[in-house]
Amino acid sequence: MQDSNVFGVVLAGGIGTRMGNVEKPKQFMEIGGKPIIIHTIEKFVMNPQFDKILVLSPKQWIKHTEDLIKKYIPGIDNVVVISGGATRNETIMNSIRYIEEQGKLNEDTIIVTHDSVRPFVTHRILEENIKYAKEFGACDTVVPATDTIVESKDHQLISTIPDRSMMYQGQTPQSFKALHLRELYEGLNAEEKKILTDACKILVIKGEKVHLVEGEESNIKITYPYDLRVAESLLSE
Repeated sequence: MQDSNVFGVVLAGGIGTRMGNVEKPKQFMEIGGKPIIIHTIEKFVMNPQFDKILVLSPKQWIKHTEDLIKKYIPGIDNVVVISGGATRNETIMNSIRYIEEQGKLNEDTIIVTHDSVRPFVTHRILEENIKYAKEFGACDTVVPATDTIVESKDHQLISTIPDRSMMYQGQTPQSFKALHLRELYEGLNAEEKKILTDACKILVIKGEKVHLVEGEESNIKITYPYDLRVAESLLSE
């Protein structure tokens, strides 16, 4: 059996329009005196299971990201910054292409994909993602829904209220056997690609199993200005 390569894939391809009128993408905003993205990369760097950590950044921010890594995590040699794609899934495909170019892509290659703006991911969550991706081929980090979920097809009236006990809120990481994920993605038609909100949906559309990993309430995504204040208080704890 070939070696099972494990790659961290930090998705920093977005520009973060919901943060309001800010001059830089939200992953570069600071909490606790450090850019959010650095806190996130550090969590991956601390885990010895990752052969390499790929950070996927908007093209015009690659140099800036590299400079931040040199400044805050000096002497680290297994973090590489590459260009993201037009969509989240194209960004993930870019990471798989890079792994292939390095001659490291085989049937056992695992990618642990994670939002750059979720800096509070825990060691346990990363460990379980690696474990379940190896065992089941794909997994998604989730927390049970605490609020009642209401569906409205026309955005005005309630269509249905699903049973909350079966509802979860998706977080990241989402982890996969990389080669299989790419094969499934390439097998989707344009219509299917259009409805993708995340990578797990690629497998769900194709009727494949995705194992659940228990997330943490603290594994928040920093999306809005309010989230920056929450993040600061989580850090001070």
